[in-house]
Amino acid sequence: MATYVAFLRAINLGATRKFPKAAIVAATEAAGGTDVATWINTGNVRLESRRRSTDTVATALQQAYRAAAGFEVPTVVLTLPQLRELVADADRCAAEHPETAVHYVSLLTAAPAADAAAAFEERWSGPERARVCGRAVHLLLPHRDGYHNSPLTNATVERAFGVATSRNVRVIRTVAERWA
Repeated sequence: MATYVAFLRAINLGATRKFPKAAIVAATEAAGGTDVATWINTGNVRLESRRRSTDTVATALQQAYRAAAGFEVPTVVLTLPQLRELVADADRCAAEHPETAVHYVSLLTAAPAADAAAAFEERWSGPERARVCGRAVHLLLPHRDGYHNSPLTNATVERAFGVATSRNVRVIRTVAERWA
């Protein structure tokens, strides 16, 4: 058995995308997950699985979530070592950019090509910065007036790299502290 952490995209964001924790746990178990735990209602799930790759775990979870919720639930799955590396990357970004007021992380289903990652970082190298580290894009914003007021958001990342789900770096750190 391997331990994975799944990050669900766009759930509990309005009347039509409700997916309560209990239903998430039941669907995760239906997909073959065991020792399932959730943290906060934004779709952070820890599970054990016999499946041996993040892709196969993600596929099984997405099928079960679709059946349970009645809508697509894009899901990014990381191993515990990948989650620890994500936190280490976040620490490096914070050290390199101490002027950052708000730090979000968009998690990708696959790592982008090196040239695409470099072009994205170049485009976002001003006051609002992006750093691509494997399957994560760190959004480093200079102002506290809100991630949603920035031109650099998860939607920007998705236009460049496809499906992504975003979390504040504090959530990523807390998930890692709890489960990794």
